[in-house]
Amino acid sequence: MTNEQNLLEKWRSLPQEKQQEVIDFVDFLTLRISFTNLSNSTVTQPTETQKPRSNLGIKLQEIREKIVASGVPLLSAEDIELEKAKRRGGFQEAES
Repeated sequence: MTNEQNLLEKWRSLPQEKQQEVIDFVDFLTLRISFTNLSNSTVTQPTETQKPRSNLGIKLQEIREKIVASGVPLLSAEDIELEKAKRRGGFQEAES
């Protein structure tokens, strides 16, 4: 039996609520992998054409510049996804 068949067989034996949890977890893993790939790519500084045009965009850019200037490390894309998952109850750290 292949891993795929084994997984599918076990998934089918779960209650519908647990099946949805498995789907949500797989979605989370997929997002995490895609964001990890994005964070490994080169990050460019905003160019003149990328500067925000709305008042909100300008304020957010100013806040970001203050944070960067303060030396506080920014979260990676993976860290952001983990933080969101924790806040939404989709991620639980192992208990010691």
